[in-house]
Parts: sequence; structure tokens; C-alpha cells
Amino acid sequence: MQIKDVMSNHPVTVAPEQTLAEAAEIMRRIDTGFIPVGENDRLIGTITDRDIVINGLAQGKAADSAVRDAMSSDLYYCYQDQDVGEVARNMGEQQIRRMPVVDREKKLVGIVSLGDLSTEGAASAAGAALELISE
Repeated sequence: MQIKDVMSNHPVTVAPEQTLAEAAEIMRRIDTGFIPVGENDRLIGTITDRDIVINGLAQGKAADSAVRDAMSSDLYYCYQDQDVGEVARNMGEQQIRRMPVVDREKKLVGIVSLGDLSTEGAASAAGAALELISE
């Protein structure tokens, strides 16, 4: 089974110059804690609800600070045609719970999460990844 078979389609992105408040509102609206950050049609990072709190607010940054000031630029992604088991192992080794999915031209096409892996028939892959993340 490939990642494209289990990923969430139609990912929402934020721009690095958008504010932390805007990113938080988007997260609330689409019920997620993770959004890829894009600039000039390229994926440059990710921001999570935790990034907003830990790298933003707890560091004294205001809600009108730029996403760029709190995002993670350590970018992990997978390809839509990669095997679910391989991606789950990578997620476990990198200790991440969500990952952008790109096509072979590196255009963002989706997001895969441990939840996607566990609810779409790849539960053993999700369990293995979660075990590594929990170590």
C-alpha cells in the first residue's frame, strides 16, 4: 500500500509572513495542529500548535509575530508513491507524528499522520511508528 492511499488530501498551507494568530485560527478552523509552511511554491517548513506555544508565546513573541519566527525549518516529507511501512518506519525513527506528502516534482499533495495510518488499514505500520516515537 502506498502513502497516497492513506494520506489526507488537499493540504492547507500558511505563508511564513502570516501571523501566529492567523496560523492558530486556521488550525482551529480545519481542526488540526499541524500546517506546512510554503513560500514561492516551495515547502520551507512546518508549524504546529506546539510550535506556536513553545517557540512563540513562551519565548515572548506576540500573536502578531510571523510564522517564520516559530516554525520548524527541519523539513521531513515523504513521496506519495512510497510504501506505507517505509514511511511509518521513517516517522518513528524521526519521532514525528505528521508529515507532508509530495509528488516526485516535490509539489505538496497531502499530509500523512499516524491517525491516517491507523484508520486506513495500515494499523501495524502505525503501531510500529508509535512504538519508536514513544521510546
